[in-house]
Amino acid sequence: MAEDDRKSTPDELDRRLKGVRQAYQAGTGRSSGPATRGAGGEKLGVGMRIAVELVAGVVAGAFLGLMADQWLGTKPWLLIVGFVLGCCAAFLNVYRVAQAEERRSKAAQDEKKS
Repeated sequence: MAEDDRKSTPDELDRRLKGVRQAYQAGTGRSSGPATRGAGGEKLGVGMRIAVELVAGVVAGAFLGLMADQWLGTKPWLLIVGFVLGCCAAFLNVYRVAQAEERRSKAAQDEKKS
């Protein structure tokens, strides 16, 4: 095989690259572009947000309760109250995130049907 046979023109390389991209997109069902995220990425993001909401609510409530205990000298009562209120706030935030995700999912399904 001669060396000239292996060299391709830029136009031929572009054509072959476009063909490979089209075959890949047809096989995976994904659209092109760096901003596109798969469904797994979106679900992972929602899961991480829920985890952060849970941890942040509990930690914030316990911290505020501990600080109030030290300031007022009522150990451990305000810590317990802060922990319980933080847990309630965390679960309320998780519920709100879940409701928003459900509304977004239904809107996307309705958009697909239209």
